[in-house]
Amino acid sequence: MSILEAAVLGLLQGLTEFLPISSTAHLRIVPALLGWKDSGAAFTAVLQLGTLVAVAGYFLPELLGMCKAALGPDRKSDPRAARLLHLLIATLPIGIVGLAFKSHIEGPLRHLAVIATSLIVVGLVMALAERFCHPTRELDDTRMRDALLIGLAQTLALVPGVSRSGITLVAAMALGMRRDAAARYSFLLGIPAIGAAGVLELPTVLRATDIGPGALAVGLVISTVSGYVAISWLLKFLRTRSTLPFVIYRVALGLLLLSGLAAGWL
Repeated sequence: MSILEAAVLGLLQGLTEFLPISSTAHLRIVPALLGWKDSGAAFTAVLQLGTLVAVAGYFLPELLGMCKAALGPDRKSDPRAARLLHLLIATLPIGIVGLAFKSHIEGPLRHLAVIATSLIVVGLVMALAERFCHPTRELDDTRMRDALLIGLAQTLALVPGVSRSGITLVAAMALGMRRDAAARYSFLLGIPAIGAAGVLELPTVLRATDIGPGALAVGLVISTVSGYVAISWLLKFLRTRSTLPFVIYRVALGLLLLSGLAAGWL
């Protein structure tokens, strides 16, 4: 893998990990369009360590506050301590399902037809959420039930094209959370999942003969910077606007992919 390829993939990872358009899909689609070799699910997971640094850095004061509350004398009544517990428990479903279906996630599910279908279906689900959900709840209003339901929805993101941020955003909105609050919850929920996936796949990438340490470092740095920018922009965007632009993008990209597959140029 060249430095250029790693830089492009790192940029894609950082921008699309947090936007509800599926980072895995773009890391699979763009190399296919450019005639590059598929970098594989393992490299995709390791690039997520860059976005992990981005989201942890962006929410560092909030994360430290939750940890401090969990260790403090008022942890039973402090909502920040409860939120930390909720996020950890909500991560369990994706960990269990990811390990159980690892071979399928890294194999057949990476087919472009699966990705295209996922882009379209989840895009339409996002449109339905915008049409029928009128969320008013804030982040502090979440309960264990909300965490478990959003955590279960997060398991669908193991299918390339679904988008972890997209499906958790929709689930949170369906439970009544405001768009910006739902996005914050989605980002916080992603920290354990992203970290676990990246650490688990790191040895595989380090053993790979076609991915040098320089390319890996470039990909990680760029994914960190672009990820931080994407988080900041999306939170501001969702305070005043809907997810409709992402719906249109997802459906259009999915239809384009299906057309390319049918025509034989993909």
